[in-house]
Amino acid sequence: MRDCCGLLTLKNEPVPLKGISVQLKVQGFVADVCSTLSYENSESSPVEAVFVFPMEEDSSVYDFHAEIGGVKIQAEIREKQEARDTYDDALSSGQQAFLLEESDESRDVFRLSVGSLPAGQKATVCLSYVTELAVEADGALRYCLPAILNPRYTPAGAQSLTTPVSGASGGPVPYSLSFSAHLASPSGVAQVKSNCDLTPLEYLGDDKTQAQVSLSPGHKFDRDVELLVYYSHPHQPTAIVEGGLASATPGSLMGDPLVMVSLYPEFPAAASTPQSSCGEFIFLVDRSGSMDCPMSNMESGPMRIESARDTLLLLLKSLPLGCFFNIYGFGSHFEAFFPESVEYTQQTMDSALGKVKGMGADFGGTEILEPLKDIYSKACRPGHPRQLFVFTDGEVGNTKDVINEVKKHAGTHRCFTFGIGEGASTALIKGMARAGSGHPEFITGKDRMQPKVMQSLRFALQPAVNNIVLNWDVPAGLEVVPVSETPKVLFRGHRSILYAQLKGKFDESAVGRASLQYSLGDEPHKTEISFKLQPDKHTGLTTHRLAARTLICSLEEGGSVEGEGGDKEKVKEKVVKISTEARVISTHTAFIAVNKDLNQAVQGPLIQRNMRPQMMACSFMRSSPQSLPMMMMSGGGFGASVYNSRMTMLLGAPRCNIAVFQCSETGPEPDKEDPMLTLISLQKADGSWELNESLVSVFEKKEQEAISKMPAEVSDKAVWATVLALLWLHGFKAELKEEWEFLAMKALSWVKAQAGASLKLCLEAGNSLLGCKVEPQTLAL
Repeated sequence: MRDCCGLLTLKNEPVPLKGISVQLKVQGFVADVCSTLSYENSESSPVEAVFVFPMEEDSSVYDFHAEIGGVKIQAEIREKQEARDTYDDALSSGQQAFLLEESDESRDVFRLSVGSLPAGQKATVCLSYVTELAVEADGALRYCLPAILNPRYTPAGAQSLTTPVSGASGGPVPYSLSFSAHLASPSGVAQVKSNCDLTPLEYLGDDKTQAQVSLSPGHKFDRDVELLVYYSHPHQPTAIVEGGLASATPGSLMGDPLVMVSLYPEFPAAASTPQSSCGEFIFLVDRSGSMDCPMSNMESGPMRIESARDTLLLLLKSLPLGCFFNIYGFGSHFEAFFPESVEYTQQTMDSALGKVKGMGADFGGTEILEPLKDIYSKACRPGHPRQLFVFTDGEVGNTKDVINEVKKHAGTHRCFTFGIGEGASTALIKGMARAGSGHPEFITGKDRMQPKVMQSLRFALQPAVNNIVLNWDVPAGLEVVPVSETPKVLFRGHRSILYAQLKGKFDESAVGRASLQYSLGDEPHKTEISFKLQPDKHTGLTTHRLAARTLICSLEEGGSVEGEGGDKEKVKEKVVKISTEARVISTHTAFIAVNKDLNQAVQGPLIQRNMRPQMMACSFMRSSPQSLPMMMMSGGGFGASVYNSRMTMLLGAPRCNIAVFQCSETGPEPDKEDPMLTLISLQKADGSWELNESLVSVFEKKEQEAISKMPAEVSDKAVWATVLALLWLHGFKAELKEEWEFLAMKALSWVKAQAGASLKLCLEAGNSLLGCKVEPQTLAL
């Protein structure tokens, strides 16, 4: 079979994609993105190019147009089936047409059809969207240009996005990618980081409130493009008032002004240092074939399942005594370590750790719904709120069913999710966390999984926040109508974005106030911001588009229409109405553009071009040899076929054709064992360590040397060993404190109770033995 790449037909004929250009504008914590795709049909017959691409699940696509022969064809947004019919009618009559639609099943997958591109003709397709940027643990705003769309594994008998095609060998991509970003924030742009090579950051003024940066030439298209933007003061509350659209109906969402408020609740330090022994923790770990692939497309990185095992070790050591826990592995089937959650003791921890060591990526496909149902079917323990931690590379075909299942049980289960590796479904990871009042995290490239997981454990262990109320204080005659729901859960330092419609007349020089009130235990707290009612003239309709998307998502995820309840047809009508008025795409609508200026029909038989992406260098479905790389682009829109495998592709354009490689049996050359993980693995459930050769070898000492340095006043070797372990962590692994902080808290609590007055003597002797200088206040002594 000859080498082919890019967009291909089922006969390996190339589709004429020539280039991709992406322009990013970041204003505060909102990104406005314009993607341009250029085609040229060098064949003797007209072609139809059809392909699927990923996008962040909370993106709001608001513009779509094409240019052919210098003529701009502006797309209209219509009810989806109507748009499809218009597209089919145009093609059957020889007209040029373009169709952009969102997947029925997952809102982070889109399909673009370019129809009847005449022989020798060039065409440019542009789509624009806005999205809120996620906030990382270190305060960075994260923008991701998805380069990878992993196929959604779908349970047998269900429908999904693609049909099978045969494989081919890989090759270089025949198109270019350019990416540039303009950044603006009144608090100042401090720095920009990326997993890809960038040009130097260029400031556009001395105040550093605006800057620009681009991808360096020679980008290999082998990973997501991730941009981390750091502001000088990232956690400042903000509020933006945006004027309505003059041509829209007064009183409507688009016709009235809107306000977007961003708040960062802060809790007292004592409340953010959890010590509770209450809780039931269930860890649901993906063991499908794709977890046996590297964390990134760079083959030198750790395997996903290895990172998951290391993270489970850290989690098990960090749990408080007295809580309950269980671990599930899932793939085509699922298994639980214990029939029911068990109390966290030395015996149960040792048993779980032994099973974690044997966990492999050998469970076939990715069916997450059944283990969730099994977890939810079991009664919760009184006084122990259930916290669910889900680890997956996020590739399922029944995303909405999974999210709905989580939402049904949100009153008794909180859900934290972790998307592992590039291409994890943002719709699944964010949707489950949102439905389960938890927090989503994505671990890609060289990211360490452990700090992100420990942040979520910190959220899970923090005291419950109750009585959350959002209040608005505005001038008389002005009514505030919330568009987004009041948050059901708050986490320390975690941003909450709220949208509201402003109805009535008001003086633009007046001031409004938004305050988020909540209780932490019995203590009331409040976060608030004042803002001018004068509309910002530089935002365009960004706030309205984001608010419309928020409202649409709320309705699509089980919302109801006032006076109509949750009737599906009424909800669909409401979604279509909001979508068409705001020109924001939804599950029930699509963009359709037809070149009506074409004076004559396109001549010749229409050839369909289907994309074929490049597989990652790994055998994904070892336990399911019948599951081969699959793609579909034949008629019927989304949901027309079965998709049982994994694939990768570029935003707006797939990369090379499929190439399947077998991982070596041994995988990458094993790294030297991490001494910190070795030390953690030796800790007891109560937080202590035993003094033995395994422990002191971490310190690069001999056991007899450690014993000889133990203060005479100390009779318990475990006290001495635990002090040494704490000193080593603080003295030599301080940069990783967010990973070992909880297990160190447990150790310190144990050693204080055991050592008494001899603790300071141990501290001095331990510093001398290890060659570090940890001060008593560092250990809260």
